[in-house]
Order: sequence, then structure tokens, then C-alpha cells
Amino acid sequence: MADKKMVEAITSRDEDFAQWYTDIVKKADLIDYSSVKGCMIIRPYGYAIWENMQKILDQMFKDTGHENVYMPMFIPEGLLNKEKDHVEGFAPEVAWVTHGGNEKLQERLCVRPTSETLFCEHYANIIHSHRDLPKLYNQWCSVVRWEKTTRPFLRSREFLWQEGHTVHATAEEAIEETERMLNIYAEFCEKSLNMPVIKGRKTESDKFAGAEATYAIEALMHDGKALQAGTSHYFGDGFAKAFDITYTSKENKLEYVYETSWGVTTRLIGAIIMSHGDDNGLVLPPAVAPIQVIIIPVNQHKEGVLDKAGEIAERLKGKYRVKIDDSENSPGWKFSEYEMKGVPLRLEIGPKDIENNQCVIVRRDNREKSFVPLDKLEETIEQLLKAYGDNIYNIAYENMEKRTYDCTNMDEIIQKLNENGDGFVRAMWCGDEACEDKVKEVTGVGSRCIPFEQKELSDKCVCCGKPAKQMVYWGKAY
Repeated sequence: MADKKMVEAITSRDEDFAQWYTDIVKKADLIDYSSVKGCMIIRPYGYAIWENMQKILDQMFKDTGHENVYMPMFIPEGLLNKEKDHVEGFAPEVAWVTHGGNEKLQERLCVRPTSETLFCEHYANIIHSHRDLPKLYNQWCSVVRWEKTTRPFLRSREFLWQEGHTVHATAEEAIEETERMLNIYAEFCEKSLNMPVIKGRKTESDKFAGAEATYAIEALMHDGKALQAGTSHYFGDGFAKAFDITYTSKENKLEYVYETSWGVTTRLIGAIIMSHGDDNGLVLPPAVAPIQVIIIPVNQHKEGVLDKAGEIAERLKGKYRVKIDDSENSPGWKFSEYEMKGVPLRLEIGPKDIENNQCVIVRRDNREKSFVPLDKLEETIEQLLKAYGDNIYNIAYENMEKRTYDCTNMDEIIQKLNENGDGFVRAMWCGDEACEDKVKEVTGVGSRCIPFEQKELSDKCVCCGKPAKQMVYWGKAY
């Protein structure tokens, strides 16, 4: 039987990064386009990555005392309008439902862009006493934001996410929760996605609509553009006052609650692609790869080969996500296919290997080949996956280090970006929004975050030369 066509070549990453990205999401079977403009179909392989992310994060949330709930997808217009800053921030992206069947609705319903208002209404109904606090809720759902320009995973009109919404008796507790959740996101990105991140606070102009403070983790993609990988917001008592969420304290006084909100989305799949992928396709972190070990039988028509492959798969199944490809395609086609899909380890087994009681294992990240005795299989796979995860983290970290530039004036920013390409710029700032805007206007890089780890690069603002208040990470963003 004739081979199916070998996996098509993809555009080189350094030649056209945007086209390379699009090629990968299509050819690795992550998504398909739908007839709904700006919305994507997440195919089984793409969805399996999200499910693995969900599984890990959901456990991290439960380990810190959070419970899952589900809110309606529709929000009455009057409810959305209750918090002025919040509605103004989201108004341009809201999708509205105006009819139910043939009848015009008395009040328009918005399809949730985020669920703060629904959670607030619910909390106002169920919280009465200090004994009812804290409430640590999370929901997994989809949201809709009517984006003008869309790209698979990075920006789509409907996307999947989780949104945590918590309520506390004091400001201190709520701030602690905001920071704790940011740290959970950072740990997840670094340990499960093998992706380094910068933790910090957003500037006033860049914070979430209705929040007192927004914290974020920022990652740097292979092309030097920044990607906001997760956010955690401290709301203070602003929403509580708008929605009248009060409780009776131990001293029998009526007090307002303090709230937080935090979320990550399917754009993290885009982050994985752009942090780790190469010219042969995906390079998936072991923790979220739908297949961790692909078994390829070589000369599979020879007696005993498929049986041995099946036996190995059975052995590994309990510990790893394993698949055998016993299709009629040639081994070469299979090698290319699973390289494209970013499977961390390829295990080859043929008649000679069976004779020698061994198999061949090839790593996706560096193509390193190992001959592994079958009685040492489990422990070797564990070591190889660990080494692979560490290596892709280090490559991403080195890229970030190499593309982080310290600058003391705007000419220097322009020069560094022209000479070395996009990246993070670290520069001092006086705290004035006009300077923040001017840096973006003149150099093309916007503020990404005020990092928790501060460094005094100079005592003057990069823009106006006045005394600087803090160091800021600047960059071009997805």
C-alpha cells in the first residue's frame, strides 16, 4: 500500500513567525476554523491539552480550598450597569441578546464577557454573617468578547477559561488571596508548562475595569513579543458597595466585604506553541502532552513485533499517556507526524530490539536517541521526561534573558530593539501616565508590569528624566 503523504513542511519560524504559528495550529490538528467569524473549533488533540491543564489547575485550586460553581451565561443589562468602571471597560466587546424566539426582550441580555456581576448578585444573597466568609469560588466556562482581530487561542470571540471569584472579611485577606493565586499561576506555568514568567503589578492605566489593583504574569515568546499569561485582581470593596454585599461582624457591626477575581484562558495553548515550538511543529511540555510516549512498531508485519509493542503499552499505561501507532503508514511518516504533534518521547521497537531485550527512545526536543533495556523502561522514561522538561524551560529562559534589555533613555530603547529585535525592556518610570503613553508612542513598547523584583537601573524616569519611582517591564504584546 502506498504511503500517505509525509507531513507537510511548515513555514520557518524565523522567516514568518505569524505564518509559522498558523501552520502549526492547523497541521498539528489543534483547531479548525468555523463558519462563525472569529470563533474556532478546538479539535480533540487541542482540547486534550486544555483538559490536562484544567486537571492540574483544578487540583491546585481545590488544594487551596476553592470550590467550583457555575453561573448563567447571560447577564441582564441592568446588572452589568451596576459597577460604572466595570461596564465602561467591557462595553466595546459585549455581545447582546435582544430576542427570545420571535419576541423582543424587555431587557437586553449580554453574553458574559466575565462573571463579576453575577457572582456579586449571588454573594449579596448568600452572605449575611462573618461565619459565611470567606467564599472561595471558581468556575470553568466560556466567555464572549467581540474582538475585531482574532487569532487561534491568542484572541477569539469565544474562549474557554476559569474565573475565580472570592469574598473576604478584610482587605488584608483579599490582597493575600490575590497574590496567592498569582503565585499558583506562576508555579503552574513554570512547572507544568516549562515556561518562565515575570510576576508583577499592572500600571493604573492597564488594570482590570473596576479593580483596585491587577497583578499579572508575563511571558516572552520566541519572537520577543510579550504574552500576558494570567491575571489576578484585587477589587477592594468597590463591587461590594455597588452590589450591597455586607456581613455582620463579630462585633455585630454591618461591614462591606472585600473581593478578588483571577483567571487564565486557552491562550496558554498559544503560549506553549510560541515558547517551545520549532520548525518541525509543536514541542509539548510533558505535564500537558495528550500523548507522552508514542510507540512506533518497526517492521510491524514481522512476527511478535505488534505483540511486544502492545505489551510495552500495557506496562506503561498506568503511569504515562501512551499510544501505539500500528497504522499502515511508514515509520518515517509516523516519525514526522508525532514530531509535528510535539509528543515528548518516541519509542521504537523492532525485531532486532526484541532480540536484544531493548528499545530505542528518541526525545522530541533535541532528537537525542537512547537504547533502553526493557527492564529499565519505566525509570528511564521518568528521567528522560524530567530532562526534556528542564531543557525546554532552559531554552525559553535563555531566550528571555537574551532578549531582556536594560535601558536608561528612549533612544537606547529604540537602538536596542533595532539591533537585537523585540524583547522585554527594563526601564525606570516616574509613575506618570503621560510618560507611560509617550514611551509607547515613541518606542512602540507598552508597559507590561511593575515587577515584584525591583532593580534600580538609574534614579531618573526613562521618559521625562524626573525622579523614578519603580522599574517597569515594557514590551510589544500579543
